[in-house]
Amino acid sequence: MVEGTSLENWSSGNRAVGSNPTSSAVKTLGIDYGTKKVGIAISDEGGAMAFPYGVFSNDNQLTLFIQNLCKKENINTVVLGESLDFSGQPNPVMKKILAFKKTLEEKFLLSVFLEKEFLTSKQARNIQEDSSLTDASAAAIILQSWLDKQKEKGLV
Repeated sequence: MVEGTSLENWSSGNRAVGSNPTSSAVKTLGIDYGTKKVGIAISDEGGAMAFPYGVFSNDNQLTLFIQNLCKKENINTVVLGESLDFSGQPNPVMKKILAFKKTLEEKFLLSVFLEKEFLTSKQARNIQEDSSLTDASAAAIILQSWLDKQKEKGLV
């Protein structure tokens, strides 16, 4: 996990993922999935803007962390970056991304969508230089792309 972020800070109540009795607004989670690190972004309540949230180790605590984050932030939709190569074919990491997607959908009952991403980490570095939050910024780029498409379709 990123420095200063601990699973102990998250409540583990018995509510369903994405439910928060104190808020009716729903947010969306964006994920830039990597085999070692995972960048996370969260939308605003209106689904207009995506904001970098943090970068976390891809370890055995990741799914629990995401479950608790979804509870805390009232998130019921997740957007995962679809990793493709220059010819549009899936990168080797796509098998792990699809398995992760299945876990989020089946175990935590989240709606999960794939959003094509291409060089988002490079885009993030161009915007902010290389930093510890590059992967979170890449997740925000992925999420913003999906949010913009939802707006174009009139779904937000």
